[in-house]
Amino acid sequence: MRAGESFRRISVEGLGPHGESAASVDQLAVSDADAARARAAGYSVAVVIHTTGSDWSRQQIAGISDTLDRYGARLIDVVDCGFRAQNQVEALEVLIARVPDAIISIPLDNLRTADAHRRVTEAGIKLVLMDNAPIGMIAGKHYVSVISADNFGNGQVAAGILSPHVPPRGSVGIVGFGVDFFVTNEREIGFRKWMREHRPDVTLRLTEFLDLEMAGDVVVESLAQNPVVDALFVAWDEPAIRVVRALRAIGRKIPIITIDLGNEAAAEIARGGLIKGVGAQMPYDLGVAEATAVIMALVGAETPAWVALPAVPVTRDNVLQAYEAVWHRPAPPALRRAFETAGEADPGSGA
Repeated sequence: MRAGESFRRISVEGLGPHGESAASVDQLAVSDADAARARAAGYSVAVVIHTTGSDWSRQQIAGISDTLDRYGARLIDVVDCGFRAQNQVEALEVLIARVPDAIISIPLDNLRTADAHRRVTEAGIKLVLMDNAPIGMIAGKHYVSVISADNFGNGQVAAGILSPHVPPRGSVGIVGFGVDFFVTNEREIGFRKWMREHRPDVTLRLTEFLDLEMAGDVVVESLAQNPVVDALFVAWDEPAIRVVRALRAIGRKIPIITIDLGNEAAAEIARGGLIKGVGAQMPYDLGVAEATAVIMALVGAETPAWVALPAVPVTRDNVLQAYEAVWHRPAPPALRRAFETAGEADPGSGA
């Protein structure tokens, strides 16, 4: 068993963007006969992703690329939209003109990109979506399948990890992404639901950021207005790291929970710093699932409308093993050192 394999046993709790029940990732499989057909066809595939600058995205693309290679398909382009819906619309128009056999795309909102994604299918191109299907899109008509992490479940996992750090009748600041984005919306819904059911004594306060770079400034401004905050839930790990830096700059030690396990977040958890844990996704595995769904669609195999991979709960107790499960590589020496030297001259430890 690969390190961390047991984390996969957590059940998927969330529904798809249109209420679809989650199918198991094990339902995505290419038969030997279909694999031979795919290799003979030599399909071409393009990817539209929110950002290529993160390790998370690079791992996802690696999972896509490795899987396409296995079936003789070519990854002809990866387009970075920088979290901007208009960039995504423009990228899809360019890719449609290139007429690949399939496109994998993550819709950045529920409305503005829907028409552009529908035009992919109208052009005869198979479309597999990551995480979200905008309002008005229909599985089987406008797209093949949505492949996702269980973001609702990740929100619930995150709440459970944070709860011991919140005192009775305490307060938690939710630092949300103020954009109509199914992924982060689901994380917040799952987090709120768990807290309502298990910690009804806790007050939840919402602060939103629109620009990733400003997440730390938004939190500092919010704390100036509402200084009594016992803990924070931040939409994902990149803004969470910015919040960590901002809190250290003003000398505040507030425990943070977030989603995803980037290197900086993992190190912060390992050293016992402000980030106390995460509900993690497995980006390489997501890429494998997305590319497998593409191949299945291209050879005419039936694909579930919504497939979600389970959340991975990560705390300091399992951060090294979880890192290896999430990233499919050994925990780096710097992460191991952070774990072994926890609390030594760390300005952000405690809380």
